[in-house]
This record gives sequence, C-alpha cells and structure tokens, in this order.
Amino acid sequence: MWFWYSLAALLCWSGSDLFSKIGCRESGDKTAYLKMVMAVGVVMGLHACYEIFVNGVEINLSIILTYLPVSLLYIVSMAIGYIGLRYIELSISSPICNSSGALVAILTLITAGLGDMGALQLIAITLVAGGVILLGVVEATEDDELRAARQEAGNRKYAKSFLALLLPILYCVLDAAGTFADSLVLETLDEGSANVAYELTFLIAGLLAGGYVLFVKREKLTVRSEGPKYLGAVCETIGQFFYIYALADKAHVAMSAPIIASYCAVSVLWSRLFLKEKLSWKHYAAIAITVAGIAIIGLLDP
Repeated sequence: MWFWYSLAALLCWSGSDLFSKIGCRESGDKTAYLKMVMAVGVVMGLHACYEIFVNGVEINLSIILTYLPVSLLYIVSMAIGYIGLRYIELSISSPICNSSGALVAILTLITAGLGDMGALQLIAITLVAGGVILLGVVEATEDDELRAARQEAGNRKYAKSFLALLLPILYCVLDAAGTFADSLVLETLDEGSANVAYELTFLIAGLLAGGYVLFVKREKLTVRSEGPKYLGAVCETIGQFFYIYALADKAHVAMSAPIIASYCAVSVLWSRLFLKEKLSWKHYAAIAITVAGIAIIGLLDP
C-alpha cells in the first residue's frame, strides 16, 4: 500500500501547491504566509479533533513532545515556502523545494545501505530524484530573455533574485531533515498518533499566526482572498494523512520519499494549466523522467 499512499500524497500536495500559490502570490499582502499558516492550522486542528473523538486515535503530551522536533521542521519549512510564493513562480519554487526527496533517499541509502534493493529500484530512485533536480536546474538557470518570453502570456511577472531562490532551498533542506527524522521517529510512534500530534502542533502555530494577523495587525479577512488558502489547507491535510502512512513503511522509505517529492512535477503542470506559467521542452523532459521513475517503482511494488 505504500505506493498508493505515496501517489495520493503526491496528488493532494500538488493541489495544495496550486491553491497556496493563488492565496499567497499578491506582492502587496505581506502577511499572506501567516494567513496560510493559520488556514492550515485550523483545518488540521479540525481533522485532529475528528481523529481523536471519532476514530479514537491515542494522543497525549508525551506523543506530542516526541514528535515535536519533526513537527517544527515541517512547519517552519512550510512557512518559508509560503513566503517564497510571493517572489517566484510555482514552476520554479516547487521543483527546488521538493528536491528534498532526493536528499532523503541519499541519506537513507547512506545510513541503511542498499538492503534488498535491485538494480531497477536504484534506477527508478535515480530517475525520480534526478527528474526533480533537473526540473529545478532548468528553471533556475534559464536565460532571462527566454524567461521573459515564457512569462509574456502569463498573468504574473517575476525577476530572478537571491532571496527568491534562497527560500525554496531553505525549504528543501528543512523538509529533508524533517522527512528523514520522520522515518526514524515513526519506528517508535503509531503513525495515526504521530499525524495527530503534528496537526495539533500546527493548530497552535495557526492560532499564533491568526492572533498576530487579526489582533496585532488588525487585518480583515475576505472569502475571496482566503478561500484559496483554505482549499490549499484541505489538500495539505489530506496529503499529510497519506504521507504519514507511506513513510511508516520503513522498508520502502528510499522509494516513497522521492515519489512524494515529485509532486512538484504535477504542480508544474497545474501552474501551466491554471496560472498560465508557460513551460519549455526542457521542463516537459524533466517531468517525463520523473513520471518514468514513478511508473517503474509502482511496477516493482511487491
């Protein structure tokens, strides 16, 4: 089931990328990332309550504290990612951010060895990780004139800047650390309890962000501006649910992590279809490499 959980997380998180970008892209809204954190915290908090009171998932302070380092790595990385959406195209930020899956696969292979992996599995991991990295490289190194020509038909114009590239890179490093730590912590925690612990921690972060936006900055919220954020939050929450269960299968974490991280390939397609961010043949080539790796991993799923 790890493969199908990974694919479900991939689809949900690509949707989260799209709606989060729509909700955070206005350059004049300097607290958009905090509103996004608030939206995700509220939705995750509601789901945590459902898991606790309806499904009877076990949760206590000890579980929350055990999972806290992982929760903080994820929450901080996501907040940084939301900030970055103001400065850069989704088709650039998502691939760079999600090169973290390649880092996780490499860390896992270094610490745990090859195990029972065959040549085809290693090739598949390389294709997925390589496709994600290539997609980021294509975007980051594109000629300015070609970029301008691509953006001409779009509804947003972005210029290259150090900050615009630094934020997704920071996300990548923190998310990789969180994913790797996640696979270790889940050896001692039930995945359902771990997910609820994460959601409750995000709820606290969301309440703090909301308190700052509503009572310190005294900003007003509208359905039109906040709607996409909450749609993104719903996709994020569902994706997190499947992600936890995919990563709980430690025997396949070196394959599930790259699959999930490759959701950026789908995000790039959404950015083309809905945000009008035009792509070059190099983008599509990188996406094809990534999808080929996912297909091979799926066929090799025992």
